[in-house]
Amino acid sequence: MEKIEIKRVTLDNVTQLQEIGRQTFCETFSVGNTKENMTKYLNEGFSVAKLITELNNELSEFYFAVFDDKVIGYLKLNFGNSQTELQDNSSLEIERIYVLQHFHGKKVGQLLYEKAMQVAKDRKVSYLWLGVWEENSRAIRFYQKNGFVEFDKHIFRLGDDEQTDIMMRLELKKDKD
Repeated sequence: MEKIEIKRVTLDNVTQLQEIGRQTFCETFSVGNTKENMTKYLNEGFSVAKLITELNNELSEFYFAVFDDKVIGYLKLNFGNSQTELQDNSSLEIERIYVLQHFHGKKVGQLLYEKAMQVAKDRKVSYLWLGVWEENSRAIRFYQKNGFVEFDKHIFRLGDDEQTDIMMRLELKKDKD
């Protein structure tokens, strides 16, 4: 596969972010969820207003995976009190890594994960953590392969459905000075 670029998302990219967010979320979660719950979540979670707020938050960062001038995936990272739960200043949350289904198995998710690792190292955090739907076995295997281990569970609300997310973390080794 040709070169995939990882690019920081800016406010100028909000429409592209909305499009890739909605499409990848649908591809990932439509099976097993009602159309009503999906529509409600997509309208609320990926509204332009919400995305602009998230892009303006200095404690969150978005990155696109771009192939042949087309956005094929994205990453969302949270720091400090922008994290959805732990809000630990010594951690980084990977809130989202999503890749278009057509590009699954082509190492796009791994490139986005490697970007998250680079940001974590640059910020000198102690660990990364995330939540992943207990029924998303593909994502769970991906994170396990990258060294993440389960440490807790939490509830994720999709429309009127309460779903269980497995919380996973990866301790980072400290560099010796």
